[in-house]
Parts: sequence; C-alpha cells; structure tokens
Amino acid sequence: MQTIGLRVRPRPDMSQRSAAQARLATSLTLAAMSLGYGVVQLDVTIVNTALSAIGDSLGGGVAELQWVVSAYTIAFAAFILTAGALGDRIGARRVFMAGFAIFTAASLACGLAGSSLTLIVARAVQGLGAAVLVPNSLALLSHAYGDDKARGRAVGIWAAGASVALTAGPVVGGSLIALVGWRWIFFVNLPIGLFGLWLTWRFAAETPRSPQRELDLPGQITAVAALGCLAGAIIEGGALGLSHPWVIAGFAAFVVFAVLFVVRERHARQPMLPLTLFGQRMFSVTAMTGLLVNIAFYGLIFVFSLYFQRINGWSPFATGLAFVPMLGAVLPVNLMAARISERLGALQTIALGAAIAALGCLTLLPIAPGTGYGALALQLVALGGGLGLLVPPLTSALLGSVEKSRSGVAAGVLNSTRQTGSVLGVALFGSLIGRASGFMTGMHAALLISAALLLAAAAAVWWTGARAAR
Repeated sequence: MQTIGLRVRPRPDMSQRSAAQARLATSLTLAAMSLGYGVVQLDVTIVNTALSAIGDSLGGGVAELQWVVSAYTIAFAAFILTAGALGDRIGARRVFMAGFAIFTAASLACGLAGSSLTLIVARAVQGLGAAVLVPNSLALLSHAYGDDKARGRAVGIWAAGASVALTAGPVVGGSLIALVGWRWIFFVNLPIGLFGLWLTWRFAAETPRSPQRELDLPGQITAVAALGCLAGAIIEGGALGLSHPWVIAGFAAFVVFAVLFVVRERHARQPMLPLTLFGQRMFSVTAMTGLLVNIAFYGLIFVFSLYFQRINGWSPFATGLAFVPMLGAVLPVNLMAARISERLGALQTIALGAAIAALGCLTLLPIAPGTGYGALALQLVALGGGLGLLVPPLTSALLGSVEKSRSGVAAGVLNSTRQTGSVLGVALFGSLIGRASGFMTGMHAALLISAALLLAAAAAVWWTGARAAR
C-alpha cells in the first residue's frame, strides 16, 4: 500500500514576525519624534527670512517683528519644564500628541493672520506647542529604546534631524516666500504635523504615568510673567525709550515676578525649577554659558536677517542662502566635538567654541551697508562652528554635574535657559537696531556685546575647569 506524502508548509515564526513589527514600530516612533523636534527647530529659523515680507504685509516696525520672533521663544522657554512634568504625570504620548495638535493648529492660525497682533498671539500658542513637543519626544524615545547604546544612536538621529531642519529653515523659507508668499512658511507645518500625529498615534507606546508628579502652577505663572515683562520692557524700550513710564513699569514688574518666582521655587514641594541645582558650580556655569551663547547667536540671526533684506536689499531667498554656511557648520562640528572633547576636555572645548564665535563677532565689526557676502562668509561660519563645537560638551558637562535621577530636570533647565537667552538676544539687539541712532550703529553694538558675552562665557568655563583640575 502506497502512502501519499503530504507537504506541510512551515509556519512562519510568530516570534520573528513580532520582533520585526516591534522594530518597525520603534523606528517609526523615532521618525515621529524627529518630526516633532525638527518642526520646532525649523520654526526657530524659517521665520527670520520672512521678517521683511511680514513687516511689509502686516505693517509695523522693528518692535512688532521682535514680538513675532520673541512670542514663540518666550512660550517655548517658559513652558518647557512644566510640559515635561505633565508628560510624567499623565503620559508622554498623550501630551506629545496634544503638543503636535496645538503646534499644527497654531501654524494654521499664523498663516491666516490678518494683523501683527493676531500673528504674535498665534506665534505664542505655537511656542507652547513647541515646549510640549521637545521634552516629551525625548521621554518617548527613552521609553522606546531600552538599550543604552541603541538609545544613544536614536537620540543622535533625533538631534541630527533637528540640526538639518535648523539649517534648512532659511532656504525653505526663502524659497516659499519667493514662490507662494510668506504665509506658506507656516502652512508647510500642516502636513508635517498631521503625519507626525498619525505616526505617534499608530506606533508610539505610552510611557508609565506618575500621578504623584505635581505641577508647579504658581511657579509657571510667575515664570511666564517675569520673562514676558522683561522681554517686553527691552523691546518697547527700543521703540519708546528706556525712560518711558510703561518701560519702567515693565522692568519693575519683572523684578516683582522674578522675586515671587524665586520665593515660590524655594518653598515648593516639587518645584518647576529646583534651585538647589545651582548650588553645583559646574551646573551654574554651564547653564549660564547656554544663556549667554544664545543671546549672542540668535540675537545676531535676527539682526542679520534685517541687515541682508532692509539694508542690502536682498531677496528672502538670497537671505536664506546667506545663512546656510553659518547654520550648516553646526552639524558637522557637532559630530567632531566629542573627539575634540576627549583630547582637550569638555570645559576647554566649550571655552574654545565660545572664543571662536567671539572672534567671528569681532571680525564682523567692519560691516557696512553694501558689504559683499565674501567679506562676511568666514566670520558667519566661525559663529556657527563655535556654537556647534560647544553645545555637545556643554550638555554633557551639565548633565554630568547632577545625579542621574535628576538628568531629565537638568536637561529641561538647560533648554529653558538657552531659549531664554534667545528671547533676550532678539529683544536687546532688536531694540538697538530700532533706535533713532541708526541701524548700523545698533548692529555694531550688538556685535560688540555678543563678543563680550562669548568671551565672558569662555573665561568663566575655563576658570572653572582650571579650578577643578587644581
């Protein structure tokens, strides 16, 4: 009797399929987080190329344009610490998606704005969305990648994508303005936001909740009020004069709210900003350096955007191209910074980066109306290269100065401090170029102040390193 052999097809290995699906979900979670951080960084620089076009379309002077930039950064700086705590409390995925929705809706409102006031308010809401996106994207990445080495690679990709967006911002902005108008620098965020929301909803896993994590709402309110009053007093001081009653009242309100904030943070059970962190000399010096560097760097981006367009008469597209060497230098130097730090030491590398950027500022002092780009390019590259060199060791040194359990809070403080520097830089330098004494006088003052701040940061970091070595 002949037996008939049946060919049995091997069943696919379910464990292998599940592992492949898990890897795909993790990779697409990284893509969603990178989109979230990338769109935040894109809007840091893309708006600068549109400043002249926005001013021509909606009216207003330098002060209104300062508010268009600063409203975004004030909200970003002020809310980032609370946004991270909110993610810990109710889940980073839920909060991240809310941030993406807020950012996307605010971008639509920015594009539809019919007045400077409407645009400024929408930009503030956009900054709130940005503050929610950044810390919670990192929390979701940390949750998705359990292995330290894989997590490190993922964070590197996340940061590199943001650097690319930062660099692409001026070119993308200039191209969109030339082709379809300035409103499209905001409309371009809509497909990015919707795709990022879908990826997060479909593939990101929720993080564990910590209901015991409290929100420091009194601290949050006083922080927003203090930063807003300080920026407003500086901005309006350029337009109205420092002796104007409203300007004096703004500075006085800042002092009051700053004192209330410090008192609140000293007595809160779970403060938004743990002041005890500043008892560590290394933490204080690196946080201060982040503040000073961003005052110089982002304040000068604002000034040069108006210089290229309003003084030299360049198009938005040409202005965008002019920023590419400076911003493009950030990423490759970021990648070189680790090796340089291993040879020189982290603090010495930070000091070197700040000194290089200061040299770039000083060598830009001969700038005048009509100066050719060839006379500015190397100095702008030095600015970007100096920033790219100091940021990775700055972050590493700051995180290394606190216990690992507090590294998330420390990273949030650094982000908040740096964004505060951006607010102050735009406010201060914008007020200088908007004064009756003339644009170029203000620009030269801004370059001198930037060089002084960068050299002060380099000296403080170098001295701290020398003292630690002794």
